[in-house]
Amino acid sequence: MWIKALTQDFLALELNVAPGIRARIVERPGIWMSETEAAALVADIRAVAERTVPGEPLDYGVMTGSRERLSNSILTILYERDSGRPVAFNALAVMDVTLHGTGTTVVHLGLVMVDPGVRSKGFSWVLYGLTCIILFARQQLRPLWLSNVTQVPAIVGMVSESFADVFPRPDPAARRSFEHLVLAREIMSRHRHVFGVGGEAGFDEDRFVITNAYTGGSDNLKKTFDQAPKSRDEIYNEFCRRELDYGRGDDVLQLGRLDLAAAQRFVLKDVPRRSLPAVAATLAVVSLNRLFLPLLYWLSADRQWGILRPARKETAPPA
Repeated sequence: MWIKALTQDFLALELNVAPGIRARIVERPGIWMSETEAAALVADIRAVAERTVPGEPLDYGVMTGSRERLSNSILTILYERDSGRPVAFNALAVMDVTLHGTGTTVVHLGLVMVDPGVRSKGFSWVLYGLTCIILFARQQLRPLWLSNVTQVPAIVGMVSESFADVFPRPDPAARRSFEHLVLAREIMSRHRHVFGVGGEAGFDEDRFVITNAYTGGSDNLKKTFDQAPKSRDEIYNEFCRRELDYGRGDDVLQLGRLDLAAAQRFVLKDVPRRSLPAVAATLAVVSLNRLFLPLLYWLSADRQWGILRPARKETAPPA
């Protein structure tokens, strides 16, 4: 495993996650990367997209190469170690919202693409969970709000089972809370461009279904029900068949939280045993960066740390 902690504010790390596969996680590259580095990063994810969805290029989010989009994204890219060829990516989006009168963030699970040649090789835990777990550890294990927009039953099932307090999901215990409704309204009013939904798309607040969703740059991702990958649990397949109009192009907007219990389930259930040491080491480094370094800076009051300067000692004037 090789880790590069760029600053205390932004992630820039790499680790081996499977035989022959390394993951690169880069947070908000539009803020700190050079134009050349950012262009190379975008070229990597476009290469995966071209092999995954042949035809017209996708034209939303980080796929555009926009500096603004890159400044609000967290990219997880998988590469073949020997060739360096990118084979999969996930583009998380960080959305600023207001909840209970206080500014907070929702991490959108974003666009995931996997090269057809490496599908079914067990990379979903990296693309959907690993980066979220790292973000959760970095914010001192405080619950992290997550959103997901999809029409794929397999993804609906994965989100429903992986995170806490998810709405909607096919469970009688699922409840639309005040927080769910407030966040959904703000996401749909301010951030629909993040997931390629046009302004003409509607939103059903009772069911959390986005109607006519594929008109804002994500047109090529629209699927029929038969084309959408199915869940192993039929309850999620039936939920999507019942709630979504695939001919019109509907999506479900799911909101949930990553808390300590969900994080524990992920590490114990989803992370392969061979990858546990690398994941544990990464979480330890990230946690130390947030917990240990501020304490070290505070205790070393006589030393300069970046822009922090030691206090000057006043000397008494000569008698």
